[in-house]
Amino acid sequence: MEQIEINTQTRQALNDITARVQSAVGNSGVQEGVCFVFCPHTTAGLTLNENWDPAVRHDLGLVLDDLVGPRADFRHREGNSPAHAKTSLVGSSLTILVSEGRLVLGSWQGVYLAEFDGPRRRRVLVKVIAG
Repeated sequence: MEQIEINTQTRQALNDITARVQSAVGNSGVQEGVCFVFCPHTTAGLTLNENWDPAVRHDLGLVLDDLVGPRADFRHREGNSPAHAKTSLVGSSLTILVSEGRLVLGSWQGVYLAEFDGPRRRRVLVKVIAG
């Protein structure tokens, strides 16, 4: 298993970690198999989405803000309940096929760490299994 560390820069952002996950796949030596990616945080998650036009990342942030905005009746004392809810919506893990030593992604897909309570230092765990 390999650990990736990411220093996020803003309160909310989609951080492209595709190259770093691919590097972990390369380091594993696995040519055919499965790559598991896991984010062990409750206010940051993982998602696959377009990595060509950065406007998509911005737009997804707007959608998530519309779905889960601040509310006066939230009870969590840290004040980051929206971040927890957004993480539950996005999810904390990905499963990506590996073929010929490369992540199998669509033409425009990238792997993103979704930060919802930054800036922070985040960890992402990558495990590649031959199969």
